[in-house]
Amino acid sequence: MGILDNRQILFLTALLTMTMIAGCSQVSYEDAASRPFFEQPYYADSHGKKTWWDRLVELDPSTLNLKVSKHYLEDPPERLAVLPFLDEGSAQYIVDKMPVTVRNQEQRRRWAWTDAQRLRGDMVGYLAQREFVVLNPIAVDAVLEEHGIDNGKKLAQVDPHQLGQWLHVDGVVYGMVTHYESYYLFLVSAEEVGVQGRMVSTHSDRVLLKFDGDRYHVNPMPAVDPIDIALNSAQTLVDMRDINIARAEDEVCRELVLRIPTSPVLKQRLADEALEAEGRGDAPVVSDPAQEPDSAAKPDPSREAPTAAAIQARL
Repeated sequence: MGILDNRQILFLTALLTMTMIAGCSQVSYEDAASRPFFEQPYYADSHGKKTWWDRLVELDPSTLNLKVSKHYLEDPPERLAVLPFLDEGSAQYIVDKMPVTVRNQEQRRRWAWTDAQRLRGDMVGYLAQREFVVLNPIAVDAVLEEHGIDNGKKLAQVDPHQLGQWLHVDGVVYGMVTHYESYYLFLVSAEEVGVQGRMVSTHSDRVLLKFDGDRYHVNPMPAVDPIDIALNSAQTLVDMRDINIARAEDEVCRELVLRIPTSPVLKQRLADEALEAEGRGDAPVVSDPAQEPDSAAKPDPSREAPTAAAIQARL
């Protein structure tokens, strides 16, 4: 056998290192599948919240405010309906506080609805990840349309108690888009999205919490050389894309929902109701698939999936 030269030794060392890294990055399926569920997650209350360092790095001057009443802490609503959001803007595409589109009345109505419901959808998604049962917006809109509620003025005339009876919910969320615009100054471009609203009890008509906030997506491209200034100015202009607006929409709703206090009472109530509804309260704990009862291995064909009407009735 010949003696390995430096090049071969370097190659084998690199190969061995890559193999070790690859071996440490993943575990076998058996090991992954044996890890238990229902562990206490790390950073559950802070993951997704921007820190001062995040805002400094991203040059994000956003503000977020959430006021929680004592009534929410005493009796938080379990079932929620997020009502259609409104848009107080002009429904034109705004850059540097100036409209750069010329939309007719019909187009502005559709764009106002589009922008507002984007924020509403994000709010629904993040609330549904919490300890709330959130009614699907499709169902909410169907019920409102059935009762002739087709704009914000008519919605404001219906008291929350009546909405609770229509939708079978404990609370309703109202929302308004306050900012939906862009900024461009050659070496800097930005998108701003803002929203405000409130959660109201359908049992007492009390305001349980109020929220307002905005989110900026800022893209600075500093330059000194004239050529770099021209190139960076073009790049910041290209960065004014719809995906960045979507990110700003998502972030402002995520951070507002993260600030709502967690309710252990609601968590326990949801768990108890689920066990009661499925009849699993006294079910045996199965640790070995081979010891699983026949009734679990062979589902009862007489048990049918619940219909949409049944689900709506439960809500």
